[in-house]
Amino acid sequence: MEKTPTTESTEKTSGWRGSREVWLAAAREAFIDAGLDAVKIQPLASRLNLSRTSFYWFFKDRAALLDALLESWEDSNTGSLVAATEAYAETVTEAVLNVIGVFLEDGPFEPRLDLAVRGWAHRAQAVADRVHGADDTRLAAIRGMFERFGYDRNEADVRARTVYLTQIGYISMQVSEDLETRMIRIPGYVKTYTGHAPPQRELERFHARHGYTPPGDARLA
Repeated sequence: MEKTPTTESTEKTSGWRGSREVWLAAAREAFIDAGLDAVKIQPLASRLNLSRTSFYWFFKDRAALLDALLESWEDSNTGSLVAATEAYAETVTEAVLNVIGVFLEDGPFEPRLDLAVRGWAHRAQAVADRVHGADDTRLAAIRGMFERFGYDRNEADVRARTVYLTQIGYISMQVSEDLETRMIRIPGYVKTYTGHAPPQRELERFHARHGYTPPGDARLA
């Protein structure tokens, strides 16, 4: 049975035993950097300079840690994307900019984690099922966003797939773009995805949210 730390033990738990978040963060880092085989208790303990036994204060076993890793992936990636599709937007172009922003470097979506989980799915059917479920959830959320702005279901589905599969292609191909290159391309992507060019005011708000100043734009400097 997994132990649950009491309120009185919080300080000790976050000290010499570490914390659940610390162990999980180390597992994520190891998983992204070196793959599933790197997510083992003793190597993580050595990485954190903690005892192996302290791991069991937070997780029943390695399987519990791996399940927590998947839950963390679902929260950071699927959860953030769904939230973006539901965020306030006056126009469909602004809604799509909200979605695109999730995938920028300062956004909550973690491309390397997504890629690592998809690699894991080739080794485990249970993980593959969760990946397929996540893809379905993400596509449904984007499709629903287009439907809210008046696209019929079939067109919304195709546009949602265009948005999502393009981004998954970026991840799978491990495309690396600097922020300026990405920002220059974004208006074209928005027009392709929606059929409408984003107004300048929306682009300016989008740039400001992501700390980007277009070259030569004295207004935003």
